[in-house]
Amino acid sequence: MTTKIERQTWSSRLTYIMTVAGATVGFGATWRFPYLVGENGGGAYVLLFCIAMIVIGIPMILVENVIGRRLRVNSIDAFGDKLENQKISKYWKIIGYMGLLGAFGIMAYYMVIGGWVINYIISLITGSLDISSSITKETAQNFYNQSINNSPIQIIFYTLLFVICNYIILAKGIIGGIERSVKYLMPLLFIFLIGMVIRNVTLPGAMEGIEYYLKPDFSKINAKLFIMVLGQVFFALSLGFGVLITLSSYLSKEENLIQTAVITGFTNTIIAILAGFMIFPSLFSFGIAPDSGPTLVFQSLPIVFSHLWAGRIFAIIFFSLLLIAALTTSITIYEVLITALQEKLRMRRGKAIFLTLGGIFLFGNIPSALSNNVLADVTFFDKNIFDAFDYASGNILFLLTALGCAIFVGFILKDKAKQELSPENPNSLFTTIWFNYVKFVVPLIILVIFVSNLI
Repeated sequence: MTTKIERQTWSSRLTYIMTVAGATVGFGATWRFPYLVGENGGGAYVLLFCIAMIVIGIPMILVENVIGRRLRVNSIDAFGDKLENQKISKYWKIIGYMGLLGAFGIMAYYMVIGGWVINYIISLITGSLDISSSITKETAQNFYNQSINNSPIQIIFYTLLFVICNYIILAKGIIGGIERSVKYLMPLLFIFLIGMVIRNVTLPGAMEGIEYYLKPDFSKINAKLFIMVLGQVFFALSLGFGVLITLSSYLSKEENLIQTAVITGFTNTIIAILAGFMIFPSLFSFGIAPDSGPTLVFQSLPIVFSHLWAGRIFAIIFFSLLLIAALTTSITIYEVLITALQEKLRMRRGKAIFLTLGGIFLFGNIPSALSNNVLADVTFFDKNIFDAFDYASGNILFLLTALGCAIFVGFILKDKAKQELSPENPNSLFTTIWFNYVKFVVPLIILVIFVSNLI
C-alpha cells in the first residue's frame, strides 16, 4: 500500500533550478561530455549537442516535470491515480520501476568513479601522484593502472567514503539536506569551473584547442553522430530514471514549468560547454591528443597539470570540482529510490536511506570496483561488470523509461498534461506544439536512439 507523505516544496524557484542543475551536472557534463567531444570531432559534436538539447532535452524535461508535479508522489505512483473517474492501469507503473532499475544501474558504477576522484585528490595532496615536475604519458598511465585498476580494496574504501558523504546529506531530508547542500555546492562548483577556464584559456597555444572545440568540421556531422549526441543529452539531463519526476514532485503548483525547463536545459548546456573550455585549451597547449576516451580526465589531464605553474593546486581544484558535480547528482539519484521506499513500503526515511545506499554499495559498487581485477572474468553483454551497468542503464533502461514517459503523457494524460504544464492557458500555441511533438515525434526519436545503441 502506498503512503502519501505530505510534500514539502522548494523554498524558491532558484533553489529548485540549482538542485536540478546539480542533479544534471555530474560526470555527464564534467567527465563524459569532454571525452565524447574529443573522440568525435570537437566543434561538430558541441554544435549538435546544443541542437539536441532543444530537439529532445527541453521537451523531455517538461514531460518528466508534468508527470512529477501532477500527483506530487514518488516516481512509481506518479504513473497511477485516475483521470475523469477512469482509473489508469496499474501496468503503467512498470515505467516507474524501470526508472528505479536504471537508477540502481547508474549508481552501481557512478559511485565508484567518485571513489576514483577521491583517490586522485588524496594522491595529489599526499604526493603519491607527484606532478611537481613534468610527467610522461607512461607515468600517468602507470599511476592509473596501479591506483585504479590494481588497487580494488583502496577504491572500495574511497567509494565507501563517497557513499558516507551522500548519507550525511540525505539523512537531513530533501529540503534540509539536499536543498541546503546544493545552495553551497553549486556556487562553489561555478567558482572552481570559472577559475579553471580562465587558467586554461590563457595558456600559450590555447587558441588551437579553443578552435578545435568551437569550430565545427561539418564533414564530421552525420546521422549516426547526431543520434549519439541525442543519447548523451539523456545522460546529461538525468532523463529516464525518475530524478526530474521526483524533484518536480516537490514543486508548488504555482511554479512555471516551461520557464524552469528552459533554464535547466540552458544551464546544463552552459556548464557542459564550460567543462570543455576547462580541458581542451590545455590539451592542445601541451600537445596531448584529445581522443583518449573515458580515461581523458584521469590519464591525460595529470600530464597537463604537471606542466602548469602551481599545477598540483589546480589539479586538486579540478578533481574537487568533479567530486562536487558528482555529489550534487548522486544525492538526487539516491533520492528517487529513497522516496519510493518511504512511500511504497511505509518505511522510515533513515531505514530507506540505509537500505538504498547499503544495497547499492554491496550489490553494485563493490562488484564494479572489482570488475577490472578480481571479477575481470565475469561479463554481461560481453562487457565487464562496470561497463555492463553503464550499458544496461544508459542504453536500455533509461531510454525505455523515457519512451514510456512520452507515451504516458501523449496518450494517457492527454489534456491533463497540457493543463498541468500551463494551467492558465492549456491550449496555448506553445503547449499545443509541445504536446503533439511529445506525442508523435519524441517516441520516434527515442526509438531510433534505442535501436542504434543495440546495433
